[in-house]
Amino acid sequence: MTAPWRPAPGPVVCLGETMAALAPDPPRPLADAEQLRLSVAGAESNVAMYLADHGIPARWLSAVGDDPLGRRVRAAVAAAGVDVTHVRTDPHRPTGLLLKNPGPAGTRVHYYRAGSAASALGPGLLDGEPLSSAALLHLTGITPALSASCRALVTRALDTPAAERPYAVSFDVNHRVALWPDGTAPALLRALADRADIVFVGLDEAQELWGGDLTVTGLRELLPGPRILVVKDGARAATAVTANGACTVPALRTAVVEPVGAGDAFAAGFLAGLLRAETPARALRLGHLTAVSALKVTGDHGPLPEPTDIARLLELTDRDWQRYDDGSGDGPAAGPEGRRREGSEAVQS
Repeated sequence: MTAPWRPAPGPVVCLGETMAALAPDPPRPLADAEQLRLSVAGAESNVAMYLADHGIPARWLSAVGDDPLGRRVRAAVAAAGVDVTHVRTDPHRPTGLLLKNPGPAGTRVHYYRAGSAASALGPGLLDGEPLSSAALLHLTGITPALSASCRALVTRALDTPAAERPYAVSFDVNHRVALWPDGTAPALLRALADRADIVFVGLDEAQELWGGDLTVTGLRELLPGPRILVVKDGARAATAVTANGACTVPALRTAVVEPVGAGDAFAAGFLAGLLRAETPARALRLGHLTAVSALKVTGDHGPLPEPTDIARLLELTDRDWQRYDDGSGDGPAAGPEGRRREGSEAVQS
């Protein structure tokens, strides 16, 4: 058995758009809401914030508008302990905005991000700091859908062969249907994912993109390039496929307040485990534990368990892990897939 590959320890750069987010408070359909709660939402900054919670140096790289929402976004991410020094303020373009519309079938999301500051990001962002001192760059499939320049940025980041890159690259497929109206998502997301060192993808997401009968084995055949392929199977389990084979860890049982953001939390927990030289099994456990933190709050970022509790849970036997319930509810196991129904891309006014 070969020694498991893992990224070198060091700072993680999470690159992508974060928007201001409005959601009914208390949760109900927008049409019936009397008041809205303002927060921030961004897959990549979610990962950065949870990495910071785990004590991993994290930097968020993006752009916001020179407006109150941009200042709110920057401050919220920084308050979680993330380095936002290299976030650019664009004086000509606004900060993106999304509205959450909870309903019986899930949360539908309406975007107002066309022409946003982050949509103007381009390949030049990869030059110099903070990438020159990064151990890992985290990207998602959301960014290449935002604009031609964003697509060029992600493509350039992954064009260099993995063995020649100065940092490892993780890529969360994170397919947002509303952002890909032209049908190009399946081919492009597959090509990008296959060039990354670490890939996260939901099994249901992969089946929607590349074939309804896909299994974990079939996905590995479809994406042979990544050193580590992590497949999240909803509320059931998550599997990490490496050169040494596949390792599967069941999801934990907890009450689910809102699933949005759980996939980002899972990715952060798994990456934190890798960066601490944990085994794939323990990294998967840390992913599940971090995902629960997002599942138990209405926003995208919730508090981690106490370090002593995390350490205790990581040491459970496989049998005790499978039987563990955090006591917050009697619902089924809660998986890392923060899936949501996607709304149409709204035109920025």
